[in-house]
Amino acid sequence: MIPATLHQLRVFETVARNGSFTRAAEELLITQPTVSSQVKQLTKAIGLPLFEQIGKSLYLTDAGEELLVTCQDVFEKLNNFEMKVADLKGTKQGQLNLAVITTAKYFVPRLLGSFCQHYPGIDVALKVTNHQEIQQRMLGNQDDLYIVSNPNRDIDLTSQPFLNNPLVVVARKDHPLASKKNIDLAELNDQPFVMREQGSGTREAILELFDKHDISVKVKLELGSNEAIKQAIYGELGISILSEHCLISEGESGLTILDFQHFPIKRRWFVSYLAGKKLSVIAQTFLNYLLEESPKLSFPPSSILAQLAR
Repeated sequence: MIPATLHQLRVFETVARNGSFTRAAEELLITQPTVSSQVKQLTKAIGLPLFEQIGKSLYLTDAGEELLVTCQDVFEKLNNFEMKVADLKGTKQGQLNLAVITTAKYFVPRLLGSFCQHYPGIDVALKVTNHQEIQQRMLGNQDDLYIVSNPNRDIDLTSQPFLNNPLVVVARKDHPLASKKNIDLAELNDQPFVMREQGSGTREAILELFDKHDISVKVKLELGSNEAIKQAIYGELGISILSEHCLISEGESGLTILDFQHFPIKRRWFVSYLAGKKLSVIAQTFLNYLLEESPKLSFPPSSILAQLAR
């Protein structure tokens, strides 16, 4: 057997993941010479180089690639073992790695807050990002669970819906259509419009509706952030279609929901994980909690929606 220690493997995995000895040292809270020494000892034990330096970039060798996969498997199994031991002791302890798309940031922290109150021994690492990076994280098996609005069809996933995600037409309160009711969808034709970026699940739902009803809007701006879209609406660049969840913090602000026919667009939030993945005790606990508790919750609060619809 290769005489490698778990510490050496942890140091190696951190260097490989960061692509840098310096960043690995910062993450592990040790010195860079210590990192270099541990990797050097591990390389000697294996008998093959694990990294190669080309210019200022650090790359894994074939042996390094194989060792990284092995390390990730070992650490995942060790973490699961620790969680199972805690479970056998009657406690829930460990870390939940959760990645969510940007719109989910409006409600996921609230769910996590109540979850962590129930299970104070669980720590949560939450990554909020876009669809493209979520896909990369899925391919790298970097997280336990993913919360998305549109599960990726190109990746083999197990997905379950858990919460409504209605899409509504949002404008400034002084917009000419703000006082109208049951507005014909044709009124959207030639309206100045702020659109989500390519690859967005919201954008796909919008375009599907527009194609179905032969609607053509004037796209003034494409943005990848819901907050940026709201600011663009404030700035009179046009109207947009957003998830109701984005309006949680708006209250008595200058935005309103326009009462268009065929709206809201009915969509759902999904919790996903890689098909065939054996969930840890902690991940399964959160998944069960999410599916059991989310039907009891109302996001966004109806009082806020009533204010915005005035």
